[in-house]
Amino acid sequence: MLRDRVVFVTGASRGVGKAVALACARAGANVVVAAKTIDPHPGLPGTVGDTVTAIEALGRRALGLALDVRDASACEQAVQKTLSHFGRIDAVVNNAGALWWADITDTPVKRFDLMMNVNVRASFVLAHAALPAMLERGFGHFVMMSPPVELAAVAHHGAYAVSKFGMTIIAQAIDGEYRDRNVTAHALWPATLIESQATIGFSLGEPSLWRKPDILADATVALLSREPRDGGGRAWIDEEVLAAEGVTDFTKYRCVPGSEPPKISFSQIPVVQGAKS
Repeated sequence: MLRDRVVFVTGASRGVGKAVALACARAGANVVVAAKTIDPHPGLPGTVGDTVTAIEALGRRALGLALDVRDASACEQAVQKTLSHFGRIDAVVNNAGALWWADITDTPVKRFDLMMNVNVRASFVLAHAALPAMLERGFGHFVMMSPPVELAAVAHHGAYAVSKFGMTIIAQAIDGEYRDRNVTAHALWPATLIESQATIGFSLGEPSLWRKPDILADATVALLSREPRDGGGRAWIDEEVLAAEGVTDFTKYRCVPGSEPPKISFSQIPVVQGAKS
């Protein structure tokens, strides 16, 4: 499906990002593993090297890059390194994220800045850096891990909502500006809570309420397998993407067999103060 495509994934050392990177490799892609964690972290699983090794074990090529997406110059250099190494860049998956779910008065300005830099600003910077090469080849996808814009959901999540909805708006802008040149962008969001460092670290329920990150990974592969001009600019829910591919049984994604996680909208995200990047 993605044979010999080059997919650039941020936050790919663990969680959803690693699942996406491996799913793309299984679909035939070569993958750029871009993340902050180079050396093992005492409190977090996974490193860039671990993901690179796993991709290479699948018979695909991987380029591991230390990347703090808050650094615009580093993002631009990462894209150039990708082009130098592989000669092309076919897709960028903006997965790295920062969060802080709280009311405005409980949100320090530095946390607002963190989310803006890691979420929406990094998505813009990577798009700005990668678009010229995609437009030259006449092919490209961006996937933003961000939700449909839901203004009724902003209370208690204001700063986070600004950063995440901003990613979705950038996706729509890319599609509107470049679809006729076969470059597009998608926003993608889960129907349920997903097993990740966020759900684990902030105790967002228990595993029976979560799905595995593989559902987002499979939905990402499905989006990247489409011809860009044939449909982008949408804010998708993972189930919708897979249903369009004929997949309607999601039981294999359950973290606890026999227990179906409930659907949860953006507005239902619990108010939990914390940050992740």
